Formats: sequence, C-alpha cells, structure tokens
Amino acid sequence: MIQREVYLSKLRKLKNQNVIKVITGIRRSGKSTLLEAFKNELIVSGVSSGNIIYINFEERENLHFTNWTTLYDEITKTVNKDNYYYIFLDEVQLINNFEKLINSLYVKKNIDLYITGSNAYLLSSELATLLTGRYIAINIHPYSFKEYVLANKNENNIDRLFRKYINESCFPEAVTLSQHSEDLVKDYLQTIYDTVIIKDIAKRYKLRNIYNLHRIIGFLFDSIGSYVSPTNIAIELNKNSQKKISHNTIIKYLDYLTQSYILYTAPRYDLKGKEILTTNEKYYLVDLGLRNIAITNTYDTDLGHKLENVVYFELIRRGGKVYVGKINDKEIDFVVQKTNNERAYYQVAFTVNDEKTFTREISSLKNIKDNYPKYLLTLDFDNTGIDGIQKVNIIDWLLQ
Repeated sequence: MIQREVYLSKLRKLKNQNVIKVITGIRRSGKSTLLEAFKNELIVSGVSSGNIIYINFEERENLHFTNWTTLYDEITKTVNKDNYYYIFLDEVQLINNFEKLINSLYVKKNIDLYITGSNAYLLSSELATLLTGRYIAINIHPYSFKEYVLANKNENNIDRLFRKYINESCFPEAVTLSQHSEDLVKDYLQTIYDTVIIKDIAKRYKLRNIYNLHRIIGFLFDSIGSYVSPTNIAIELNKNSQKKISHNTIIKYLDYLTQSYILYTAPRYDLKGKEILTTNEKYYLVDLGLRNIAITNTYDTDLGHKLENVVYFELIRRGGKVYVGKINDKEIDFVVQKTNNERAYYQVAFTVNDEKTFTREISSLKNIKDNYPKYLLTLDFDNTGIDGIQKVNIIDWLLQ
C-alpha cells in the first residue's frame, strides 16, 4: 500500500484540533484507505483501539444504519466522558440527515471527528452553513506521479512510466490491476464511470435524458485544457442534431459533473484588471484514464493538453487556488494564488526546442511585470533560467 503522505501529513497536523476533518473526492480515489492508514498510525502511537470508532456505510453490515438518531445513539453509548475518542465515518452522506449527526457529534468535547464523502453534496450550502468555521476539507485525488512511481517499483524507466501516467489511469486500484491485466483496468474504470454518472448524477438529480449527459461528457473529455463555455458547447453539440440541448441544461450538467469530482474547473483571471472572468473556463479530468471510456483516446496524442491536466492537479495538491491567466491578449496556463498572498505563474508546453514555440510560450510570462516566480514547464531535458523565468523539466518538477 502506498502511503499517501501529502494527505496523511495534513491529518497529522489536524489531529485533536477542534474542527471536523472532511475528506472528499471522487469514488475510489483512496479516501477509505487514507482513513485506515491514519487509524493505524493512531494505534501505533498508543491510542487504544477501543477509543477508535470506524464505520464504513458502504459495507454490508452497516447498511441498516439509515436514521441518524439511531446511529448517534449507537455511537454515544460506547463513548464515556472520561476518555477521548476518534470517530471515522466513511461515506457518511449515505445516512439520512447526516449533517445533524455530524453536528451532534462535533459538540462533544471528547470526540475527534473524521468524515468522508464522494460528492460535493457533503459540502453543500446547507451543510457548509451549518458547520461554518467548524470543518476543514481535504480533497483527495488519484495518484500523483510521485506516488505512481512508488506503485510501479518494477519499472526503472521514468520516461516510459511518465508516458503511461499521462495516457492511462492513476486510480490506486487501477494501477495495481494494470500490473496483471489491461482488460481488468478497462472494466474497473467503466464501473467507476457508470457509478459516478448513473448513481451520483443521473439518479440523484432524476435526469430523464442520460444520452445528453453522455454527449456533454464526451465533449468535455475531448476538450481538457481548452476554453469552453455553455454557449460553445451548445453550438457544437446542436450541430446536425435533432435533439437540441439548451444552454440552461448544459449549465446544470456542468455543475453536476464538478460536484461529483470527475471534472474540475479553472476560472480565468485577468491579471491586468485583477478580476475573475465569468466566461470561457477550462476543465480538467480527475483521471486521464477515464478518457479511454468516454471517447476515442489514441495513445500519445493530445499530449500538450494531457500535460496541462497533470500540472493542474499537481498544483492543486501543492496548495493554493489555481486559475488560468489572461494578460492583455496573451494567456498564462496557470496562476496559483497562495493563502499568504504569494503568487506563481506556470506555462506548460511539450517542448520549446522550436524557436517559434519558445518565443510564444515565454512572451506571455515576460508580459508579467511583478516579481513573483515564473516557470516554464516542458519535457525538454535542460533546466535553465531565462530572463528571470525558470525553465524546468516536468518530470523533475513532479518528483520534487
């Protein structure tokens, strides 16, 4: 089992702090495994297993827990006021009125509470309002490239491994299955896709036309790293089609897809006007292997956008808000705004060995007049400084 150190380190810092730890992310990204690993750390550190309550609501023996009051009574009858307890509730959104359960447990001073969920409903406006100032969210993704390397110890060729990483799946279980059978990986990814699309979206929102949802997904999966808007999606999908998709339907479906954590959005930020623009965002796919399920995804094609996708999620892991930047008529691939008001700029390209490409990519960064760090990430082998811009090999950067 790969230690998810990025997330474990956050849980260690939050241990015994008076906030609810909310672990979210797409199904099968490793939330339950993360909780198990942290629970084991607690036991190794000396916490008695009798002071740890762990309930996974997807397990058969826990399916009878549907009413929050029954569950609350079940938990609290084993909690006495003279001891401190760690409570882990896995996939808690499956419990009716789960927010009342969370709030009732949180107010007990001898409980450290950890919960997980597979869709953003866990942090819907109702819950967020109820728990304002009481929780910290940790959003977990499939393997980073650094974790992917650790999971593929038998492959010594890093370049070959990286090509697999940007063309195949990095879901933890898919990586394990890939060492045995590619057909098993395809079946596994199909199951994840169907569960998210049918169960988390279509059933929950009572969608009548799943065909249109699949069409929108196909368009977005094929457009990662490109500017899209509900208007241009509608124009493209309604061409030569008798079944028209309305602008409002597309807006709703985009919201459903981001709430299920299958797609993430990067808004545009105007560096000169210092404002977030409301049109033409970019969308990134939580796992590039899922493209193989929804669209024809030829191996080693569209590498520039795949690289962007990888860099986007690595920036998310490293902290801060990630935007796509605009300065005058030029674009910056990523602007990262840190909580301490620090900022960094990133331009991503497959290679800039061609002089025309090099000039185009670096000119956007040169237009920025502040002194925040500026990076040009490529698959070229040289790591050099150019007019205050640091050119870095993407693989080296991912493994830092």
